[in-house]
Order: sequence, then structure tokens, then C-alpha cells
Amino acid sequence: MCGFAGFVNNRTDIDAARVIELMGDRIKHRGPDDAQYYIDDDVALAFRRLSIIDLGGGRQPLFNEDGSMVLVFNGEIYNFPELREELIARGHVFTTKSDSETILHGYEEYGRGILDRLRGMFAFAIWDKNEKKLFGARDIFGIKPYYYYRENGLFMFGSEIKSFLDHPGFDKRIDRTRIADYLSYEYLPDENTLFQGVYKLMPGSYFEWTPESFTTERYYNPTYAIDEAPSLDEWADRIEDVFSESVRAHQIADVEVGGFLSSGVDSSYVVDRVFAQGTKIRTFSVGYEEEQYSELSYAKQFSDELGVENISNKISAADFFDAMPDIQYFMDEPLPNPSENPLYFLAESAAKHVKVVLSGEGADELFGGYPNYLAEDHLGRYCRSVPRPVRRALGAVAGKLPRFKGRHFLMHGAMEPWERFSRADYVFENEDRQRYLKDPITGPTPQERSKAYFEHVDGLDAVTQLQYVDMQTWMAFDILLKADRMSMAHSLELRVPFLDKRVLETALQIPSRYRAADDESKIALRHAAARHLPERVYGKEKLGFPSPLAAWLREDEYYERVKAAFTSEAACEFFVPEALVALLDEHRSGAVSNMQKIWSFYTFIVWYEEFFGSGERANCRA
Repeated sequence: MCGFAGFVNNRTDIDAARVIELMGDRIKHRGPDDAQYYIDDDVALAFRRLSIIDLGGGRQPLFNEDGSMVLVFNGEIYNFPELREELIARGHVFTTKSDSETILHGYEEYGRGILDRLRGMFAFAIWDKNEKKLFGARDIFGIKPYYYYRENGLFMFGSEIKSFLDHPGFDKRIDRTRIADYLSYEYLPDENTLFQGVYKLMPGSYFEWTPESFTTERYYNPTYAIDEAPSLDEWADRIEDVFSESVRAHQIADVEVGGFLSSGVDSSYVVDRVFAQGTKIRTFSVGYEEEQYSELSYAKQFSDELGVENISNKISAADFFDAMPDIQYFMDEPLPNPSENPLYFLAESAAKHVKVVLSGEGADELFGGYPNYLAEDHLGRYCRSVPRPVRRALGAVAGKLPRFKGRHFLMHGAMEPWERFSRADYVFENEDRQRYLKDPITGPTPQERSKAYFEHVDGLDAVTQLQYVDMQTWMAFDILLKADRMSMAHSLELRVPFLDKRVLETALQIPSRYRAADDESKIALRHAAARHLPERVYGKEKLGFPSPLAAWLREDEYYERVKAAFTSEAACEFFVPEALVALLDEHRSGAVSNMQKIWSFYTFIVWYEEFFGSGERANCRA
């Protein structure tokens, strides 16, 4: 595990060695154990290492046998022992025992075809000195982050955007045209970022850069191949087999591996499968001082029953708010998901004991865990039984009538899945944003921006379409982003055994009636987990990570803190302060909960102050 950064060294007016060292220092938190650099006339590379596998020999940048190729790599390759033997048989000479070297020799042997053979989480870059070509790739889920910058002849790339700040050629500008999309989604649902000229390398994609060209292509896209034949019990067998093997693979390390544990089925099943394989894993949990929002008792009870240690901590309102500048700095882009705050403190606690943790992210997207899938199942049945012209007529009439029970259902039933996509107006509906924004909204609607994802799975049932789109957007740009950033903020490697290529291949075959149907979520997964977990755990409905934030925003101290942000210079630059304060006051009165909307604005303002404000955070060198 590590972080890396690099740039094309095509300017003679900068000290490339000094610049690349600063870029590496900016992401020291991703790899505090070691720092190494590579510079030639064409490129400069920085590598920060968190030592997990081959503690003494896995240093990077890493070279092939004749020194013509150089690798920097972030992640873990879980099938590297098999790949290593395969490549040795083909004549490649290994100088380390690390998983990193299998990528380098694999690229020598197979070119971009090595990507189809890798099982793991990864982001890497390989500089080919002879071809003057830079090749970079990201894992199929987007577990590990990857960004690049293309402006004014400069090409930079790295694990985090903040590493670009220290290059004198980086023109730091905010893309004001995309703030409206941020307000709707919590993130930008495509390759763009809020920094102009900075792009995400999308999950399952690679790029090739040469002095004459730049191309990026997708090498993997999940494809459903539904198998109706197996029974529910047979699917449970398959899930247990493939997931247990994934958990085993995800424990490969030369250091202790711990586990995050909440009260739900996902993290509990991970911990159970580790324990079943003979490892007494230490578990880590977080909660709030307000007991009604805390799940710590559930986690402790389950740990006690297994006979494993559970280490927990509680966070207060002051902890929650005081950490916001650090959290948004580590995030790179604003993410107003309140669950990132407890995750930040959970990772901080775990990092005092272990270097690696297993977590349950990805189970909801693969196996059908979110409530909106159940809502889509109900709508799907209605859409299949009522002709489209009738549904459209009923929806049109319902839209003109005052609110009544079922009105929302009839209106959504008249729409296509992409038109009613709940993530597209997760925080703000399209029409609701302009009253708060200083600039006029331009460009496609949030639903239109999501349409291309739905088109890839056109013809599949609505639940399956929704799961696919969530895998491409919500999971990659929200769930996995915060998991990576909050863990790496504390130099902790987070591994996600549900997000394994073989587990995915199984999930892509399960019929939707065994995923989300009849008011039951993650049906097949729960059926597998029920063989080992108590009913209170495997049957527990999804809660997310509930927080007392809505209540805190009504308290004087935190109301005033947010109000000050809403009337600040940064707020006035992008928003209508009077509208923001009215939103806050309405929430404080108790008439309605505006928590998520308030938090979206507050998060953006805190983030903006970190990266663009007068007190912009300096590169604190150790």
C-alpha cells in the first residue's frame, strides 16, 4: 500500500527533484514508512510506502531486469503468488518477494493484457523509457484512487489531487459549472472533478501517454449473466465458497490484519469468515456519546460470542465538527456524507493497533442491500403489469393534484429508471438548487448525466439497472472514496473482500429475486450468512451509519458555527447567504429536517477554505 505522484518532466525552468519530493511529501500519510524517487529527462516519479508485504524488499520505484521500465504502484494483488510462478516459468527474473513486481513483469510479458489477470485493488503507472510511453491503470471497482491533470502541456498523475498543488505548473481553479451537480449527488458522477483540468481515471480503465498523444480506455465493465437455474440454497453455497476464499486471500500480509465491525451483516460476515479460518482477529468499532445513535453494544456482543477482542471509541459533537477541516483536506473534493466523520475516528483508533483492516464495503451494491432497490422492485412490478401509456397518463394526472398517498409512486411509475434515479437528486432535486446558487445552472440535468450508465444495462430489470449504476457511481465516488481517504489519513490500509473479481462474477449471475425483492434485501447473501451468524445480525435491516448531526445543528454552539460559515466570504462567492441561513433556521425550528442539505453547503465551504482560502494548508514536511 502506498501513494504515488508523478509528472512529465518537460520544463527546464523548475527543479524537478525538489518538486517531485514536495509532491511526495504532500501525500506522506499514504506511506510514512519510506520515500523514494525516480527522475530522468522525461518523467519524475514519487513513491510513499506503507510496508505490508515484503517489508524489507518491496521498495519502489521498481525496475525490470534491464532497467528500461519503472513502476509505481498503490494497492495489493492477491493472486500474485500464482502470477509470479507463471512469469518465472516464462523467464522473468524477480528481485523481490513483493506483489508489485508481478505487475511490472506481467506488463513486460502481456502488455495491457496483464490487467485481465490481476486480482486485487490497484492503481499504478509504468514508465517505458525505450518507447517514451507512460501506462497507468486502475482496478475494476475503483477501490484505489487515481487522478491526472492535463493543461498547458503539463501531464501529472497520482493517488491524490493535493499532490498536484506543489507543482508550479498546476493552475488551481475551481470548476464553478459543476457545483450544481455536487449539490444533487454529493459528488460528480463522471470523470471530472471540481478542479479544472483534473480528472479521475475511471474504475476498470487505463491510460497511455506519449509526447504525441493521450488515450484512456475501459478494459473492464461488469456484465450481468443471470442464471435462473440454481436454488436459493445453491446460491448461498456459491457465495459462501467464493467469499470465504476471498477473505482468505485478503489476509495476505506480513503484518497483523484487523477488522472493522458494526452491527450489520456485512462486516459481521467478514469477521466471522476470518475467525472460521483460524485467525483471532481484533475488531474495531465506533459510536457516538449519544447512545440512541450508537451500535457499539451490538458489535461488542458479537465479538464476545466469537471470543475476539473488540476495541471501540465514542465521538462527541465537538470531535465531529472540529475534525471537518482535516477530513475535507484528506478527501481532496468535498464529500458531505456524515458517515465519513466516524469512519475518520474509527481508522485513527485502529491504526494504533494494526496496519491493515478488512471492511464490508461493496456488499450492498453487489448483492442488493439498499432500500431504494426494494422501492424499485415494487415499481418494476407495477410497470410490468400496467401498460406504459396508462402509467404515463396516471403519472401526468397525479402530478397536477395535491399531495395524496400514492402520488409519488404513480409519478415515478410513469418514468423510465434513469428518469427516477434517486441518486441523481440524493440531496437536492434539480429545480430546488437555483435558489441557493449565485451562478445560473447550465448543462444537463442530474438524471440526464446518469442516463449513459443506464443505457449500458438497458433491457435488464430495474433493480439490476440500479445496482449497476450504483456500482459505477455511488460506490466508486462516495463509498470507496471515503473508505480509502479516511483510512489512509491515518496510514491504515483498508481491504474490501466483497469487492473481489470472483465474488463479483458470482453476484452478476444471481437473479434479482434473490437480491432485492418482496421487501427483503440481500436475500442470497443473508441466506449464506444465516448459517453462521445470529438472526439479530444476519436479519438486521440496513441502517447506514445514523448520526446525531440533525440534533446537533439545532444546538446553539453548532448552529452558530454553521451560520458563520453560511455568511462567510467563501459562501458569498458561490451561494446566496440569505437562502442558506433560511434553510438553517427552518431546520432549527424543528419544522423540517434539512440536515443533509445544510451539511452539503457546510462541507463545501470548509473544503473551499482548505484548498482555496487565505489560510490554504501548507505542505507540512516532516
